[in-house]
Amino acid sequence: MHTDVSDPQQLPVVVAIDQAREHLAIVDLGVEEATRRQASLAIVHVWPSRYSATTRTRSPIPTEADSRHLLELAARRARHQAPRLRVSTELLSGRASTVLTERSAAARLLVVGHRDEALTQPSWGSTATYLAHQSVCPLLVHRGTAPQRGPVVLAASGQQRSTSTVACAYEEADRYGSRLVALHVVASSSGAEPTADGDLAAGRAQADRQLAEALTGWAWTCPDVVVERLVVQDIDAGYTLQRAARRSRLLVAGMGRTGRFAELVYGSLGIAAMRGAVCPVLLIPPGWRVRPTNETAGSAAMLSGNVA
Repeated sequence: MHTDVSDPQQLPVVVAIDQAREHLAIVDLGVEEATRRQASLAIVHVWPSRYSATTRTRSPIPTEADSRHLLELAARRARHQAPRLRVSTELLSGRASTVLTERSAAARLLVVGHRDEALTQPSWGSTATYLAHQSVCPLLVHRGTAPQRGPVVLAASGQQRSTSTVACAYEEADRYGSRLVALHVVASSSGAEPTADGDLAAGRAQADRQLAEALTGWAWTCPDVVVERLVVQDIDAGYTLQRAARRSRLLVAGMGRTGRFAELVYGSLGIAAMRGAVCPVLLIPPGWRVRPTNETAGSAAMLSGNVA
């Protein structure tokens, strides 16, 4: 699914909240992102209303008054955190995953929590998992108390030269003033198995060159961002991402046409989230329009590639 808006820079950051106990932390993250992007903030809550399908929650379904009160408290907190920020609220109704996917078409960024309710489950909740494949705009998933220092980590395949995911990773590293660690995952099953140390070294060198080429297309837009490249095999990717989640301030990955990276991220990082503080995850849809942060770079074009 591709975006179809003239200028995403004019759209709001949308924060979706529910009755979960960490919803105020999600609001705080949304406030931070809206402020950094100089965008307005729209806080939304999906009320089940007359939606009659089976729900996973065992808690009583909140009334419309409960939902409006939740939005009021969230907006009050947002305005307290950033008095000059333009804040609005929306009460939506229906199935959360479907409604939020539709709402993402008119958002610059969608911020959600990573679980619906089950705090003891290692995987993401159904809503976040659905949005990780279907969101029209970039999806930022809050997963706990994020580290305030550390690099921005890009999960990349190096198969495309200039991509929206790479561009967004550079943009985020530039906003944070952090270095960018580009993680290139090599499929162990592709090609013949290496028969000697020299073959393995040659394969890694080739993968590193591919990664360098994928980064080159956007490196000039953020010349101050220091970039480190790291090549790992896919069998080690889950462990590497778990470590990165605890030591980085943001993890960026592409949703991709197959969803391979999205599944890898929410599969391995769900476990990491149960073991302590982990950074948010930013998932970029194919074709997202990116405007370089460097004023001399000019306007960005619509990109159709993706690192996934």
